Amino acid sequence: MGQDKLFIFDTTLRDGEQVPGCQLNTVEKVEVAKALESLGVDIIEAGFPVSSPGDFHSVVEISKAVTWPTICALTRAVENDIKVAAEALQYAKRGRIHTGIGTSDYHIRYKFNSNREEILERAVAAVAYAKKYVEDVQFYAEDAGRTDNEYLARVVEAVIKAGATVVNIPDTTGYCLPSDFGNKIKYLFEHVDGIEKAVIATHCHNDLGMATANTVAGIMNGARQAEVTINGVGERAGNTSLEEIALIFKSHKELGINTNINTTKIYKTSRMVSGLMNMPVQPNKAIVGRNAFAHSSGIHQDGVLKNRESYEIIDPKDVGIDENSIVLTARSGRAALKHRLHLLGVELEKEDLDKAYESFLKLADRKKDINDDDVLMLVGKHLNKDARIKLDYLQVTSGIGLQSVASVRLDIASEKFEACASGNGPVDAAITAIKQIIHRHMVVKEFLIQAITKGSNDVGKVHITVEYEGNSYYGFSANTDIVAASAEAFINAINKFVH
Repeated sequence: MGQDKLFIFDTTLRDGEQVPGCQLNTVEKVEVAKALESLGVDIIEAGFPVSSPGDFHSVVEISKAVTWPTICALTRAVENDIKVAAEALQYAKRGRIHTGIGTSDYHIRYKFNSNREEILERAVAAVAYAKKYVEDVQFYAEDAGRTDNEYLARVVEAVIKAGATVVNIPDTTGYCLPSDFGNKIKYLFEHVDGIEKAVIATHCHNDLGMATANTVAGIMNGARQAEVTINGVGERAGNTSLEEIALIFKSHKELGINTNINTTKIYKTSRMVSGLMNMPVQPNKAIVGRNAFAHSSGIHQDGVLKNRESYEIIDPKDVGIDENSIVLTARSGRAALKHRLHLLGVELEKEDLDKAYESFLKLADRKKDINDDDVLMLVGKHLNKDARIKLDYLQVTSGIGLQSVASVRLDIASEKFEACASGNGPVDAAITAIKQIIHRHMVVKEFLIQAITKGSNDVGKVHITVEYEGNSYYGFSANTDIVAASAEAFINAINKFVH
């Protein structure tokens, strides 16, 4: 079967950025646009220039910053909108004006207080006016999902005759069922004269959780441009996810449709957008959620370890993730524990593995997630046994009405070094004393204490992140003495940059 090109139109910077709290400044938008270019996006909808000076400036700067993707600017079917969009696109190597109007009776009657014939005339006039500025004009029939098919076909035919190169069929409210949306696209191909002169596009929202399904249905019936966003961000419940569409057609090669997306850059781009927009990706999100390649069931884990394709249809490396994640929980089997120990460089005989597994199950019943530090503790491995710097001695004086003071002795390459310091509490005093010996400018950026067991003899885990010369280093330790655990975790981090 021959391969058909599917154009990927990314609207993260326009529709996606309309989410409350997700607004980006121009510098951030340019950063995302460059990432989208690297990802292989064909068209970047950079903004709605007439809406604000900031949006106008962003479209200008994005047009300057990227080279090969088409840069698209959104407008209403209003001459001033179109004129402003053309000005914003003056630096684009390939510019496109995206103009349109609502075509459903809901929009015609209640939004515009108009009638079908007048809306048709306004649609044609907008396309013709945009055509004076750019050759590449895209028309959107807003709320096409709820528009009568016969009338929609009339509008599509008219705007193509007026010069539209792309016609966008949006399911603006996310109302359509996949079968209905697919049939709508099919109807247009069967009833619009000259439809072959334009690319038909889909733009689906996820209000009923069917954005991706509707987009695929549209593509299977002839649409060849998919309007998408990274992580599916967008108004209300969001838009069709770029990563889902790209991987669907990469996985189903029998469909004969390909994209220009470099899927190995998807995960990195997803994390960038999530961070800049301050919008976390839900753990069970397809393709890019942290659980997308995680396996906790013992049966699933055993199957994946024997053959990845037993439970994975996508290789994690195809989306830029190094490997799948065997998540250790109370449901995990011996095979999963053995695999994790192997990755950590620990090989156990069957009898030792059985003992470790019994201890593991007891811990897993009390703790939701088991990490590498927990596993190493279970098998008695000391994290700092080969470390250059070791904590040799620690004594702390602390109490109500007393200033905390710590005396520390470190073993550094078999030489002993001592220091004494006061601090705001025993942990701060111990860390200050260690800093006096190490003589490096280090900043503690994160400090987290977690309990492993319960009771007065509780084992406390300390996770610490230390910043040194612009880089972050992670340290960990566990001890019934939380001050000692804190000092050991600090030293564990230092060992990673002091050689």
